[in-house]
Amino acid sequence: MKPYSEAVEAALDAVAEHLRHARTALFITGAGISADSGLPTYRGVGGLYDSEATEEGLRIEDALSGEVFAMRPDITWKYLIQIEENCRGAKPNAAHLAIAALDEHLDRVMVFTQNVDGLHRQAGSRDIVEIHGNLQALECTECSHEEMAADLSGRDVPPLCPACGAVLRPRVVLFGEALPEEPLDRFIDAFQEGFDIVFTIGTSSIFPYITQPVVLAAGSGIPTVEINPSRTMLTDIVDYYLPLGAAEAMTAILERLALEQRSG
Repeated sequence: MKPYSEAVEAALDAVAEHLRHARTALFITGAGISADSGLPTYRGVGGLYDSEATEEGLRIEDALSGEVFAMRPDITWKYLIQIEENCRGAKPNAAHLAIAALDEHLDRVMVFTQNVDGLHRQAGSRDIVEIHGNLQALECTECSHEEMAADLSGRDVPPLCPACGAVLRPRVVLFGEALPEEPLDRFIDAFQEGFDIVFTIGTSSIFPYITQPVVLAAGSGIPTVEINPSRTMLTDIVDYYLPLGAAEAMTAILERLALEQRSG
């Protein structure tokens, strides 16, 4: 096993010990967990966009907003396709696979993710709440047509419904839109049932629906863990802070549990 500082070694050992006795675990994940899959952890939508404005003179958050999509779906789709191109071909990394491996040994492992890249599902996790949706799931803005699109290259911009000709949209939450009620309710119900340990991995923790579960768990005496190379507003709240990349940290935890990762 790779040597770490005394503090990190102690935290890894403690987290592994908690998992050894846990029956349920919650993993709250953000863009950072996919960094080792080659995907950027971007400003607003990822490091894919570092400039202040798009070619249209908009902030990327505005270009990817529900308001702009309603008026100029071609602009929104232009950048959605760029994100999809960046995600295309990405494979689950050791962190995704480690969480999926724990799914085989605990009674329940829920993944509550902000990511739209689908990598948790590819890794084999089963109980997933994709709170921002899935970029590959398309639906018509006018009729009931739905489809899965693993590759958006070569599509019209914006893509059109083959059934009625209206604009398609991905089943994702655009900026300024409300979170979908069904997955949020499912997460709230599961959280109220309780988890034995709560992880937050690779998220900047700026949204209340990300921070509140961790704060509530910590206040209830449930072990809480943050895995992030950079400190966040949750760092001083959690029981254990691991200043490591997601893949490295989860590999180290599984090694201490003597568990094997799923193969990608």
